Amino acid sequence: MEYKRKNKSNSSAGASKEVKGELRSHEEPQMIFGVRAVIEAVQAGKEIDKILVKKDIQSDLSKELFAALKGTLIPVQRVPVERINRITRKNHQGVVAFISSVTYQKTENLVPFLFEEGKNPFFVMLDGVTDVRNFGAIARTCECAAVDAVIIPARGSVTVNADAVKTSAGALHTLPVCCEQSLRTTLQYLKDSGFRIVAATEKGDYDYSKADYKGPLCIIMGAEDTGVSYDNLALCDEWVKIPVLGSIESLNVSVAAGILIYEAVKQRME
Repeated sequence: MEYKRKNKSNSSAGASKEVKGELRSHEEPQMIFGVRAVIEAVQAGKEIDKILVKKDIQSDLSKELFAALKGTLIPVQRVPVERINRITRKNHQGVVAFISSVTYQKTENLVPFLFEEGKNPFFVMLDGVTDVRNFGAIARTCECAAVDAVIIPARGSVTVNADAVKTSAGALHTLPVCCEQSLRTTLQYLKDSGFRIVAATEKGDYDYSKADYKGPLCIIMGAEDTGVSYDNLALCDEWVKIPVLGSIESLNVSVAAGILIYEAVKQRME
C-alpha cells in the first residue's frame, strides 16, 4: 500500500489533507475552562473528548450549555467541584472541556478518497475497547502495517488523549482515526462499498489464518471481556478465532489485533 500519511518530511496538500489524522502541536491535554468558552467551543464544532460539569451547577448560562450539547455525542460527567479544582486553579465556573489530541475523520469521506487513489483499503475497527494503552498499542501496530484508519465509536470507547498518543509511539501523528456515531451503520456502509468484514471472536468458525484478507478489508476487534457485539457480528462476513492453548482464556486485545493485522499484511503482499 502506498497511501501517504502526514509525517515530518511529507505534508500532503489538497484533497488528501482533509482525510489525514492530525495531531495538535503538543501532547499535553488541552482544556477549555468556563461556561461561555465551552459553549463557544461546542458551537464551533471543536473535537471535544468530554466535559466535566460541577454537580450542582445552576445558571442560565449552564442551561445554554446543555442546550448546545443536545444532539451532540460529547460525554458529559457531573462531578464534585473539588475534582475540577484539582485539575485547574483557573476560574472554571464549574465547567471544563477536554479537547481531543487528534482531529477525527469520517469513514464515508475516507473510503472514496482511497478508492479514487487506486488503493486497496484496510481498516481496523475497535468495538468497546476502552483501555488507552491497548488502543495506543493497536494504533502503533496499524501504523507499522500501513493500515489506512482505525474506526472507533463515539460512545463506549477509548478517549484519544495524550496518554494514547504517547503509548502509540507517535503513530497517532499520522494514522487517521474515524469516530462514528454507529459502528453498525458504518459496517453496513463498508459492506455496501465492497469491503470484507472479518471479526475476531471466540465464537469464530475457523482459524484466523484461513480467512480472506486480500481485498478491501475491515478487521473488527472487541473488548477482552465482552468481545464484538452481536449486532456487529451479524454484519461480518467471517468470524475467526486465534488458538489459545494455555490455561488463560484469551489474549490481550492489542496482541490479538497484531496477529490478525499481520496475517492480513502477509496475504496482501503475496
